[in-house]
Amino acid sequence: MSVSELLTQIALLGIAIGANGLSALAGGGAGLVQLPALILLGLPFAMALATHKVASVALGLGATGRHWRASSLDLKRSAVVLGAGLPGVCLGASMVLALPDQAATASLGLLTLGLGVYSARKPDLGTMDKPRPLTASTVGVGACGLFIIGILNGSLTSGTGLFVTLWLVRWFGLSYARAVAHTLVLVGLGWNGMGALVLGLSGEIRWDWLPALVLGSLIGGFLGAHYSLVKGSRLVKRSFEILALLMGGSLLIRCL
Repeated sequence: MSVSELLTQIALLGIAIGANGLSALAGGGAGLVQLPALILLGLPFAMALATHKVASVALGLGATGRHWRASSLDLKRSAVVLGAGLPGVCLGASMVLALPDQAATASLGLLTLGLGVYSARKPDLGTMDKPRPLTASTVGVGACGLFIIGILNGSLTSGTGLFVTLWLVRWFGLSYARAVAHTLVLVGLGWNGMGALVLGLSGEIRWDWLPALVLGSLIGGFLGAHYSLVKGSRLVKRSFEILALLMGGSLLIRCL
């Protein structure tokens, strides 16, 4: 391995730990850091996207161990997240390469900024765990929202975990800490695993970069999940808002 290749691997490890640690703490957003970094390191968009999707599954694995031990998941709501979101992910991933990159990035930036502003304007949102009863209307509307977010996850790819976190807080009544647990495990493993499969079958993956990215995702996912459980919902809420504002702004700047 040459010096430049070694430095690239070290950079990939550091990027993955940082991006996935923040994502595991805030409930999404790893792709807003990791995907642009892969592109800046020289990968074309399609290859960077497929490589990121495969590596992001490790974020779910890293977070699952910590949240599973803490019994953070609700099985009925988990079933809704997977059942409604996975078809959307498949649809979005199958049409991603046909989307104009600049327009998609700008739209995602505006949406992400909006999430951060909305959460910041509601200081008590998600600080208490008050699950809404799973009536037919609650599940129906909730599933429609998750299906739409799934399409965004498969196509726009970056930061849509933040959307799932806020939807679980706003519509299903979960605290930020519990919503983040569901997002990391179900989106990280289920949604991103499906997206990785669809994109992997139709695109190229930079396999020699995956070990560093996967290791960094595992470490970052575990550390972020640990601190989200230890510090509670208020820190998670503030981290969510800061990351949403920063990443939304960075996406808009990329479009200029």
